[in-house]
Amino acid sequence: MTNLLEVRNIAKSFGQNQVLKDVSFHVPPGSIVGFIGDNGAGKSTTFKAVLGLISRDSGTVEIFGEDNLNKNATIKEDIGVVFDEINLPVSLTIKQLNKVFKSLFNSWDEADFYRLIRSFSLPEDKKIHTFSRGMSMKLSLAVALSHRAKLLLLDEATGGLHLVVIKNGEVLLNEEKEKVFREYAIAVMNEEQLNLLPEDIVVAKRTYDKSIRVLVSDKHQLPDRTLTEPMSMEELSVLLTRSER
Repeated sequence: MTNLLEVRNIAKSFGQNQVLKDVSFHVPPGSIVGFIGDNGAGKSTTFKAVLGLISRDSGTVEIFGEDNLNKNATIKEDIGVVFDEINLPVSLTIKQLNKVFKSLFNSWDEADFYRLIRSFSLPEDKKIHTFSRGMSMKLSLAVALSHRAKLLLLDEATGGLHLVVIKNGEVLLNEEKEKVFREYAIAVMNEEQLNLLPEDIVVAKRTYDKSIRVLVSDKHQLPDRTLTEPMSMEELSVLLTRSER
């Protein structure tokens, strides 16, 4: 069976800055492919090149076996896209947006759209520009999932949404992802240093042979020169799920 998406050796430069270098991957039907990288690694540029929103310097892209997205506009109806930033007309309400997409997509499922909107608790009569980033991401997801797309491209789809971590039936963390990576920190310290921290900022801790790693909710309250570690989703998950009470 033909891959839903086939990317072969695409490259893209902006001036002297080469952002993509021979990027190749494929997405088979029925699969979930994680496209992972740090900020600035080229994830969004790859998606834009795949969708024809920016030109490619070299390489090929096939979607549903077609090698030129712009020549077959009907293919676009089978692709659901969520970008890191809202790409919807923000002066409209959800009800108005539904009417727009109902006229644009032959496969638009109004009932499913409103089911998702209500499950996300989004206001139907408020203009989109009043939404928080998390609300905007939920709306973008609802749109992407409401026209029976065969291929979903989700660029930072969890941005602005909540992280909820549970262990032994107890919620350890319930916070917006952006806030966690902006204000939280993983500190490396000894027992004496830990005892000097305000208790209310200590979210979790884990003892190692010669140190204690502590997740704090406010890095600005850490003493000067406190050693901290880079925080990734993996590091955060390990520390929380294997933490001591």
